[in-house]
Amino acid sequence: MLLRAMAASIHLEPAAAFEAWKIQAVTHQLVDHPLLQLDALVALGKRLESRRLVRTHSDDATAGSSFADAPLLHPNAKSAEETLAGIAEARAWMSLLNVQADPIYRRLVDEVLDAVRPAVEAHDPGMCYRAGWIFVSSPGAVTPFHIDHEHNLIMQIRGKKRLYVWDPFDREVVSEEAQELFHDQHSRELVTWNEAFRGRARVFDLVPGLGGYMPSTSPHMVENGDEPSITISFTYYTDSTRQRELLYRGNARLRRLGVRPRAIGASPARDKIATALLLGYATARAAVRRAFGRGVRDNSQRYAPA
Repeated sequence: MLLRAMAASIHLEPAAAFEAWKIQAVTHQLVDHPLLQLDALVALGKRLESRRLVRTHSDDATAGSSFADAPLLHPNAKSAEETLAGIAEARAWMSLLNVQADPIYRRLVDEVLDAVRPAVEAHDPGMCYRAGWIFVSSPGAVTPFHIDHEHNLIMQIRGKKRLYVWDPFDREVVSEEAQELFHDQHSRELVTWNEAFRGRARVFDLVPGLGGYMPSTSPHMVENGDEPSITISFTYYTDSTRQRELLYRGNARLRRLGVRPRAIGASPARDKIATALLLGYATARAAVRRAFGRGVRDNSQRYAPA
């Protein structure tokens, strides 16, 4: 009952005006949750590290560091247990990945996302590929500038950090070509940092109890404060994220053929027709892959695979 009561206290502000593709503030009452205290996270880190579900880099990483390559460019040699237990002096950033893979934390992911699902589904149906991610950071550590596929509810549990988020449709920050490459090849190569971007961001000064909602592919970057930080994200895909991915993958193919495609969103009617055609193609392609025993991403899955 305690878990359900805490998880139900997630508020999208204002819930009545929730828009799937609009950045907005979030409040929550997860700060004192027993699964989000440091001793519990040390134990979780040990379990996840054995499954290679831990990502880490040192505090040498900057906003402009490659997010994909940060663990190699700025390595943290300590184990998950050592890093988490001594996070105040570890000079490290650590992410516990896909915590829904752990049976104990899967329940937390379910409770939180089940609580917000009615508000989400009223505007953006098809919630699937649900996941949880826990970030534990030393003072001053930075999460480099990047984008992700999922819609993201990010909530501060301990410490302070500054979260910069940019509109997912701001093409001055992330170009159409960068979006295409990301969706088609899962490459962030063209998603690059520029200090001039700061003035275009929505800034959240996160303290325990506060958070933010970031739509799919919202560029973001995080600067930790002067004390250790614990943050949790709950993520998911929807019908609209899948449709947007299909459109960008279609445009990427056109660009490879030498055609300069129209920007996604420039013509809603065209996007609707293209989505229908691409969904038909994707369905047929998936059937062929299944027939040959090849893997297919199933968007009806409740959880993201670990």
